[in-house]
Amino acid sequence: MAGTIWEFFGYLASDNSGSARAAMTANFCPFIEERCEKTFNDGVVSGVCSIKPMKSGPVICCPIRLYADGYRILQDVVRLAFDSELELVPGKAAVAHATQTGKPCVAVFGQRWGGELRLPQKQGKGGYFVDWVLAKLDAQGELVEFVAVEVQTIDTTGTYRNGYEALVRDRSIVKTTAGLNWENVSKRILPQLIYKGQVLQRESLCKKGLFFVCPQPVVDRVMDRLGGQAGLVKYALQPASITFLAYSHDETRNAASGVLTPLRQSEAHSTTVYKLQEAFNNVTLPDDDVYKEAILKALGDHQR
Repeated sequence: MAGTIWEFFGYLASDNSGSARAAMTANFCPFIEERCEKTFNDGVVSGVCSIKPMKSGPVICCPIRLYADGYRILQDVVRLAFDSELELVPGKAAVAHATQTGKPCVAVFGQRWGGELRLPQKQGKGGYFVDWVLAKLDAQGELVEFVAVEVQTIDTTGTYRNGYEALVRDRSIVKTTAGLNWENVSKRILPQLIYKGQVLQRESLCKKGLFFVCPQPVVDRVMDRLGGQAGLVKYALQPASITFLAYSHDETRNAASGVLTPLRQSEAHSTTVYKLQEAFNNVTLPDDDVYKEAILKALGDHQR
């Protein structure tokens, strides 16, 4: 596989503006207004937000990229889950905020907001982190309900180091060996969603389940792996819900240099953890005797 770097320190790789160069020089992530966290093995900050495979559109490969517009994705989840516009408040400050203002709010637990909350595993060994927990508090600061949010992009294979070096050197875009690790959809992403969804549907105050936020191409691959979206019947939000929220680059609004490409929500699909597990386990098997045929072919036609 091969691809090029499409977004670099927040800006299009093709953007040669002063803003784009300043972000690169400072190793700055404009989405969270902090130092970029994405690094190579030697610790050099890579600044790569999105990769463009040679035969498809760009794909976001850094989860932080999804936190654009002041963590808009969290507000999108709040609107869907709680059917209202509520202020997002860092978790530890939320009770005081609600009681002082006399208004309901959402306590946010997640990186940079109030610390991630761990889900226990079986027999109490280890545990999974949920990226975000959004807890609705009433005007008295009492917990009403909560939802969990998982944010995933896609890991890369190969390397884009030569692409990084070309952009740093003279802002040129070159072909790299970077590809996308779609195998993780089956190996890691889906099993974790099923486990977390099952844990959360046992929670009395988790009334709308788990929200899975990711780039549109990741949802597309998930649906392909599960045999198509038709197998994931849509359901109203409920404790056993898993809601896929997909985001895409809104390239129609990226006309000027020095401007970040906005995201748009391109899909929202709610199903249940039971339907997800059923589709995941419903493996499409190959024809009979495929191993036999492969062995005979390797041995030579005289063995037939």
